[in-house]
Amino acid sequence: MEFTLDTHPGHTLHLFLFSELQNSKEILNLLQTGVLQPELAFFNASLIPDTFPLLAAAHKALQSHDRGSLRTRTIHSELIFNYSGSKHITESLKRCGISDTTSYVLVARFDASREDLDAVRTLVKGEELDISELPTRADQAAIMKHYKISSVELDASSLEDAIICRIAGRDAL
Repeated sequence: MEFTLDTHPGHTLHLFLFSELQNSKEILNLLQTGVLQPELAFFNASLIPDTFPLLAAAHKALQSHDRGSLRTRTIHSELIFNYSGSKHITESLKRCGISDTTSYVLVARFDASREDLDAVRTLVKGEELDISELPTRADQAAIMKHYKISSVELDASSLEDAIICRIAGRDAL
């Protein structure tokens, strides 16, 4: 699914959702060695309840990129870092990125060409799902633990809003 980022004219974010991933170890190795082409962000999709918090993280990543102030090596790792809500890069990539046993992933690519989109579908060995399945497959308990969200907080707002508040407020704290 393609999202146009209105706050950054000319930029888009493509999202892909896959289950039954069979080659997470291979993908993780490509990511860690820095040879993955095209550059992509791989998320543990069970920690993503909806696309809106991811778009908030994308906005922050693009802002950092445009200002020349990325805290990570690439805009795609910056996307994972911003989504995580943590101030620690390595912890962010481990918690919200993929591991060698991850089977449910969300793949993100900024400003993808047709070749990039084809490359994602060729690289990822799994069943592609519609992005609308994110809310039904999210692990709410894991998300609440990761972001330290209490059930009292969810009485006043949604899970997505709680995550967005943490994404937006991380740099201010």
